[in-house]
Amino acid sequence: MLVAGFAPQLAHAASVNFAAPVDGAVVSSPFTVKFDVSGMEVKPAGDMSPNTGHHHLLINTGPTKAGEVIPVDAEHLHFGKGQLETQVTLPPGKYSLTMQFANGAHQSYGPEMSKTINVTVK
Repeated sequence: MLVAGFAPQLAHAASVNFAAPVDGAVVSSPFTVKFDVSGMEVKPAGDMSPNTGHHHLLINTGPTKAGEVIPVDAEHLHFGKGQLETQVTLPPGKYSLTMQFANGAHQSYGPEMSKTINVTVK
């Protein structure tokens, strides 16, 4: 859902990255995913301070358009307490993992604040 009047406010040169795992990694389930962000500050959901937000992990789906609210389902995991890492349990197979940063109302900052990697769960 696109929220009317939402204009993402990105800090200059802000970005997200996976601290772990690396792109192309072969992992055993459960595995640790570590989130990293630069140029913005991690705050819990509900905090609408400028240049802040929290992480979401999207499984086998790409970045969310800027201003869209990130859904809550099995493919869109929310870390609204400001978590910087999590344990992920997936059955064996190949997966794309997209980290998406969003504001306190779960409104995406768009592809500019996302990072996608591929992993294989053995």
